[in-house]
Amino acid sequence: MDQSNENINNSVSGEVKAQFRAFIEPFFFEHHRDRCYPGLIFQQGKRTMLQINVPARDFSGLLQAKPSTGNDPDSGKNRPEVKGHANEIKKYIIERARKDKPWIVGTLTANVEPKDIKIIELGRSICLVVIGRGVKLDITDGQHRKSAIHELIESAEGNLISNDDFPITLVLEGDFQQCQADFRDMAQTRQLDKSLLVSFGEFSGRVGITKELIKRVPMFEGKTEKIKLTPATKQKLIYTTNFIARFVSCVFTNDPSHQLRDYDVYEASDALVICLNQFFSECSNTEYVSETNVEELTVDEVAAFKEDCILGVSIGLEILGRLLYSIYKEDNSFDETKVSQLAQIDWSRDNPVWRDNVVRIDPNPKNPDKPYKLSTATNAVTDAVKMVKIKLGWI
Repeated sequence: MDQSNENINNSVSGEVKAQFRAFIEPFFFEHHRDRCYPGLIFQQGKRTMLQINVPARDFSGLLQAKPSTGNDPDSGKNRPEVKGHANEIKKYIIERARKDKPWIVGTLTANVEPKDIKIIELGRSICLVVIGRGVKLDITDGQHRKSAIHELIESAEGNLISNDDFPITLVLEGDFQQCQADFRDMAQTRQLDKSLLVSFGEFSGRVGITKELIKRVPMFEGKTEKIKLTPATKQKLIYTTNFIARFVSCVFTNDPSHQLRDYDVYEASDALVICLNQFFSECSNTEYVSETNVEELTVDEVAAFKEDCILGVSIGLEILGRLLYSIYKEDNSFDETKVSQLAQIDWSRDNPVWRDNVVRIDPNPKNPDKPYKLSTATNAVTDAVKMVKIKLGWI
């Protein structure tokens, strides 16, 4: 995707630019049969490293991955590729590029024997990096990104990224064991919590709808954990952004993983906000929590709600979402009469309608007065939804 340079603050005079071009051009001319890139030299971890930017046309021929094969980790410099991951990255780039939207892939890290390349130092850590035609850079980190970009470049849609460049951190390292150690060290990253990924997601599809609900539905506003994996009761948090995102997907597609990319954020969220505010205000299990500002709620009240009502946990939201899916109409609205019917149900864990589907009896409960445990299995949710529909006469 082409990107304008209009915002770059360029105060260098034309005369200085001409002098620089006259200085630098002979180096490129001398090495025109090789691959030559401007670079930066830096030191890290007792080693010399380079930063270069590689245009798409050079990418496939310059980088190579050496994943381990079979049961022999020493057969390669990094792990075997995870099936499907490269395709996920490629799909992400294609979807964004087709819509002319911004996209990003992280810097790749590669290693090379210092003797296999030529570094022309120009001063102030600026250099030219000359890489011969027969030299390949071995991937240390980014093998799936490399595969995705390579496959896309070689495909019929390669034009989508033909004008893009890809940053590479080049480690001057030829020792095989150290390269393996580098891969291990770079792989030790903490997986991001799903709520954080949703919170920082693009404002479209289910992410956009979820963010709108959190702002406009009092049951969620101020009571939703937007960063961490679980909602802390002591902070008076009931839901997570991911709980609500899965609920939203169930409402519109009956699939908790659907991204809803083709849904209009404001049309869908307007309809769902009206529906939810009706439901939570009419439901005796949620009316108080919904209508009470989070500052006025007590920790004990939040704890009791999460303990007693299945709507205080993710599985309850999923059941509600799947039920709302069945009453969502083509004109982008929900059947108000049936929303009221859903609100009249007893959503407490004591209700026999949940028994032996999502609510099971715990033979060794911590609290004998509340001998329940929740089942989150898909068939349990399906059975619970069916029981509600039977009770309400919908089937």
